[in-house]
Amino acid sequence: MHKVMSNSDVRYVANRNGIFYYIRRVPHDVRQHYASSRLSFSLKTKSYVKAVRASQSVTQRLEDYWLGLRLQQMDIPAIHLVKTDDERPTSPVIMEAVEIYLSIKGNPDKTFTRTAKRNGEYVSKVLGNRPITSYSTLDAATFRDWCFEQGMNINTVKRVFASVRSIINLVMREYGIEGNNAFSGTFMPERTDTSTRKPIPNDILSVIQQRCREADDEPRWLVSLISDTGMRLSEAAGLAVDDVVLDAEIPHVIVRPHLWRRLKTKGSERTIPLVGEAMWAAQRATKASHSPYLFPRYCDGITTNSNSASAALNKWLKQVAGDDYVIHSFRHSMRDRLRAVNCPSDMIDQIGGWSKKTVGEGYGEGYGLETISKVMTKLQSQL
Repeated sequence: MHKVMSNSDVRYVANRNGIFYYIRRVPHDVRQHYASSRLSFSLKTKSYVKAVRASQSVTQRLEDYWLGLRLQQMDIPAIHLVKTDDERPTSPVIMEAVEIYLSIKGNPDKTFTRTAKRNGEYVSKVLGNRPITSYSTLDAATFRDWCFEQGMNINTVKRVFASVRSIINLVMREYGIEGNNAFSGTFMPERTDTSTRKPIPNDILSVIQQRCREADDEPRWLVSLISDTGMRLSEAAGLAVDDVVLDAEIPHVIVRPHLWRRLKTKGSERTIPLVGEAMWAAQRATKASHSPYLFPRYCDGITTNSNSASAALNKWLKQVAGDDYVIHSFRHSMRDRLRAVNCPSDMIDQIGGWSKKTVGEGYGEGYGLETISKVMTKLQSQL
């Protein structure tokens, strides 16, 4: 025998051998649509709190579905004003929308494609592979809760929602589909489960750069280049040899989009002076490369395998610097190091390719290479 909870808010929750179930009779007026007069299925949790939350979500979805069945039996008001199938835009299901989105975007990056497909599959798994305009805000909230239940932290959930939102928005615009995107404006609770990447202290940074000199190989040239430029890993790994200008009065690297590697934002396109270990790394990598790409181990002209680089370099970095630091920590360090030499905040954003904070920062051409070089040269005095 199972014991049903006495609380009226969870009257459909039952515990069987430690697992919570949803138990409910089907209302008489919609029973003809069911093979059984009683619903009984596992909520797949041993947690009472999670069971209550899942039960409330299931109850609401059932009520919405039953309301739809009841409305189908009613005469539809103003039926003569409804467009015919030939006149009404077709709304693709979510997995079709993903393929349309990828086709329009035309981004060859494997990570971009894999991420879009994975997030579409998440939606399809939790809410069903339904037309994109059929999802409700309640569905979006249910999907959010499911993401948290899978162990995703708040930042990961926000990224998943941003991806799904972009897919649906683009397809609705392309197909001329009117309506709201249910995944826009979904409430995200305040949570403390985000991981904060720490900047690498200068003494540890010196050790890392010294180890890179000792190893003197392609992966360590990549680390050294990032350490004194603040570039993102994908930006550095996807550089062409022609992006590195060593024979100029001020040696520099040009960060620009390529077919094999897009940039994160428009502001990511920039020119960075080569100083310190970045200059050494650029010289070594340029001399060693026998292809058009600065780091041929990670870039083949079709894709930039930044995931492979990240996994290998993070493993090595933890051995040298400890578990608190990853490759992305160099960007946090660069920001702190630039602050320490009184670099203006808008110049810091220009060097790192960070988004501009104000409209005014978007005016003008920004700081010249000579001005930036003078500031970045001061970084070496910190180590």
